[in-house]
Amino acid sequence: MSYTRKAKTTPSSVCRVNKNENYTIMSNFHLRSKNLSLKAIGLLSKVLSLPKDWDYSVSGLSSICKEKETAIKAALDELKAWG
Repeated sequence: MSYTRKAKTTPSSVCRVNKNENYTIMSNFHLRSKNLSLKAIGLLSKVLSLPKDWDYSVSGLSSICKEKETAIKAALDELKAWG
């Protein structure tokens, strides 16, 4: 009988969050939408996490995202199309 040895793994870390500050509560409505791409859902989630006085321009959003302005515009167009 042959046995396969499992590779040792490190235990996963648990990230605890102080929920008195620096967190966002949002509806699951957009998170569970089958009409939106992951890119659009992610951008909307990021937008919802920003303070009210944030620069909500395409250039402002691209300054805090990995994606360029073209990808941001595409996600915004998708969000606009789905209301």
